[in-house]
Amino acid sequence: MKKTLSMIVVCALVALTPAFGQLALETGADIHNIHFHNESGELVRGTRCATLPDSSALQEKVRQQVTAQIEKMGFDFNNATEATSIPIAWHVIRGNGGVGDLTNAEINSQISVLNAAFAGTGFSFTLSSVDRTTRNGWFTRCERSNVERRMKSALNISPATTLNVYSCQPGGGILGYATFPWAYAESDYRHGVVLLYSTLPGGSAAPYNLGDTGTHEVGHYLGLYHTFQGGCGGSGDFIADTPAEASPAFGCPVGRDTCAGGGPDPIFNFMDYTDDACMNQFTADQTTRMQAAVSIYKPSL
Repeated sequence: MKKTLSMIVVCALVALTPAFGQLALETGADIHNIHFHNESGELVRGTRCATLPDSSALQEKVRQQVTAQIEKMGFDFNNATEATSIPIAWHVIRGNGGVGDLTNAEINSQISVLNAAFAGTGFSFTLSSVDRTTRNGWFTRCERSNVERRMKSALNISPATTLNVYSCQPGGGILGYATFPWAYAESDYRHGVVLLYSTLPGGSAAPYNLGDTGTHEVGHYLGLYHTFQGGCGGSGDFIADTPAEASPAFGCPVGRDTCAGGGPDPIFNFMDYTDDACMNQFTADQTTRMQAAVSIYKPSL
């Protein structure tokens, strides 16, 4: 069996060093895997989620810690009537001429998408604050590690108790990235989620403009990895009830089955790469993993 119930998703996101855009520049790798529309209606080659694999040593360390926590606490949040309410501090980064500005109504629409997606997982979200910064160098280069550090250092609000979300226009057509709960001490300013502003509901980045880039990245922030991690072999994404898949799925390929014996690929899962309109579920074991990971690494949330 490629996965075990006791294992936990592990991934290091590109928000850690080096930054994704810098890595692509250094290696010459073609990292674009999607197309989406910009505000001018032009197709842009981009990247669904800017991630890099973590070391196997860290994966094993986290797996052991999460396994022990699940055994100790006996998490069962699938029928939870009360959710942990996570406040969101939203940082709008604007470029020249105010490009990238978001209204509070647009931000609240994104939070409504998050609440619908995470219903039943034991997590909910509320908007606690919004600030706006006009700085073109941050807006267009927010994926670069040196820029990201300056931006987050200046703007973060109580990262131990608050989910900090930064909307901007990452280079390389990146839709979003996040930090995992075990990446830093829970009070570290680097925690948070970075989103391409036009992925919010009603934005221009079709077919990724229904808000589920935000859902996907918050899933990472709470401890989940991509469903296609490890392909058909090994321990995969460390979640027992997401069937293995050989590679990320795009569009909405119903019936896709790239790994024999495990069932159809989890194309409807928020942690795959399908279109926003295709994504609609977290699994029971993903819920357990998020709860366990947060209780260990971000208990102040």
